[in-house]
Amino acid sequence: MRAAWIDALGPADSIRYGQLPVPDPGPTDVLVRVEAVAVDPVDTFVRSGAYPTPLPFPFVIGRDLVGTVAVVGAGAVGFAVGDRVWCNSLGHAGRQGAAAEFAVVAADRLYHLPAGVDPVVAVAIAHPGATAFLALVVHGRLAAGETLFVGGGAGHVGSAAIALGSRAGARVIASARAEDLDHCRSSGAAVALDYRGAGFADALRDAAPDGVDVHLETSGQHGLALAVDVLADRGRIVVMAGMAARPVFPAGPFYLRDGRIIGFVISNARTSELAEAATCVNDLLVGGLRPRRIEELPLSAAAEAHRRLETGQARGVRLVLRP
Repeated sequence: MRAAWIDALGPADSIRYGQLPVPDPGPTDVLVRVEAVAVDPVDTFVRSGAYPTPLPFPFVIGRDLVGTVAVVGAGAVGFAVGDRVWCNSLGHAGRQGAAAEFAVVAADRLYHLPAGVDPVVAVAIAHPGATAFLALVVHGRLAAGETLFVGGGAGHVGSAAIALGSRAGARVIASARAEDLDHCRSSGAAVALDYRGAGFADALRDAAPDGVDVHLETSGQHGLALAVDVLADRGRIVVMAGMAARPVFPAGPFYLRDGRIIGFVISNARTSELAEAATCVNDLLVGGLRPRRIEELPLSAAAEAHRRLETGQARGVRLVLRP
């Protein structure tokens, strides 16, 4: 089968493309014929070694796929040959990745694709949608009637978080660049603020007079002084981006508000949590959630896709590889 893989940790140029053997599924696994693979920033962290995790070499890169069931292990309950399926948790913790014509997926990490959903759209939404669900529902405990702040609201995870938060009955305040504010509003934000504006901090305080119940910064730029300043009593700050960030933390004001700060990474999510997130992602797909822009590339362009992500040349675009 054709695949994109690495033989050792390294730069994007270390990605190879060519033939590898078709993997054999175990008794509780499913062999999937891959139709589309998303390219996520975390893929570059794993490939480079910035995010340490056990990798079997040669290691097929990639995390998210949509495809069709080709072989079902004897103990893989709930799937049949020909089913349309998706997964967003390959390529980590010893699991081979998705960037190939075939991939083995454990049955408890595989989900049915709703009828009529475009596979390219589905694979583009899977990771941001699941991340937003875990951040807001599992870790942030967002409830209807609460105020949610989403930093980086025009990004992939940010857009999904706005949509999910507004559908959950929260009042959503988002920040983004001035040219992206209309997109935030169309995603469901009640208030959209230019984070580069001179009056941003005051505007955020005015928009949340009773404080922010859940603060989610998706851009990785963590201004914790302002986050704590606008936090409601018993508010939650969810940290899920910015591996290199080392912000100053105002502990005194924070503990006086009975605040909570929670860090999470989707790679550590339990299979039960991922299954909950998958139900939400499918609902969002059926409800019409779409990325702002998708660009399809051949699987042979995997190295180019990684370079574009790492150099900032894919802003606002979901890159999808087609085997």
